[in-house]
Amino acid sequence: MWVLYAVGSAIFAGLTAILAKIGVGNTPSNLATAIRTVVVLGFAWLVVFIVGSQDGLGTLSNTTLVFLVLSGLATGASWLCYFRALQLADVNQVTPIDKSSVVLTVLFAIVLLGETDDLATRLAGIAVIGIGTYLMIDRHRPPTTATTRGPGWLLYALGSAVFAALTAILGKVGITEVESNLGTAIRTVVVLVMAWVVAIVTGEHRALTRVPRRDLTFIVLSGFATGASWMCYFRALQEGPASVVVPIDKTSIALTVTFAWVFLGERLTRRAGVGLALIVAGTLLMLV
Repeated sequence: MWVLYAVGSAIFAGLTAILAKIGVGNTPSNLATAIRTVVVLGFAWLVVFIVGSQDGLGTLSNTTLVFLVLSGLATGASWLCYFRALQLADVNQVTPIDKSSVVLTVLFAIVLLGETDDLATRLAGIAVIGIGTYLMIDRHRPPTTATTRGPGWLLYALGSAVFAALTAILGKVGITEVESNLGTAIRTVVVLVMAWVVAIVTGEHRALTRVPRRDLTFIVLSGFATGASWMCYFRALQEGPASVVVPIDKTSIALTVTFAWVFLGERLTRRAGVGLALIVAGTLLMLV
């Protein structure tokens, strides 16, 4: 079943990117992150009470709680970077770099978690994914759908990838002794606090009453999509190896690119198309 959960995570993650891109059209990125985290938090705790896992709160070990908090901080940092990158560049520019976190995640899983089964195949897979990501990066192409253009988008996208990789590894350790939905809900509390602190420190919270209704609708929808993706993702991580679950989740890039073409009119260059094919091929290679 963990494979199906991982596939579900990929589908909802693909939807999240597009909904989030539309949602930051006229809304500051940090504020948008903070708003959607409220939605994700409500969604996460609703699921906790539906499945009855709230009783596990009293049995959490200090080690589990520490890793869940660290995973939440990494997630918050990743989201803040990702939303800012989406404001500065197109979805098809940002997503390949963000999804390259799979390379770091697999390496971390091998080194830190000892997931060395089929090592040669996994290393070959991340090599192909790395080449594909490189081909999809086009720093010089001007964005067509970005609301605020700027050269810093690449650094924000790279930051999103690094923190996303840390999220997966810390989350894998953190949910070892806790029901996955409860673990997700706890770490979302950390993300919420972090997101609102950043929004307040940057002064973006002052724009809360001026968020356009259209932006707010898509931010909320992206929150629901994120919540569904997380539920699937961390359940898959609890039952399957991180070095396989994460690559499946990252196949969402194919869906994201497709949605970006259909709904945002963002088209891939021939080079980027080859890169996308390599990323998908490398992911499938690790699943053989």
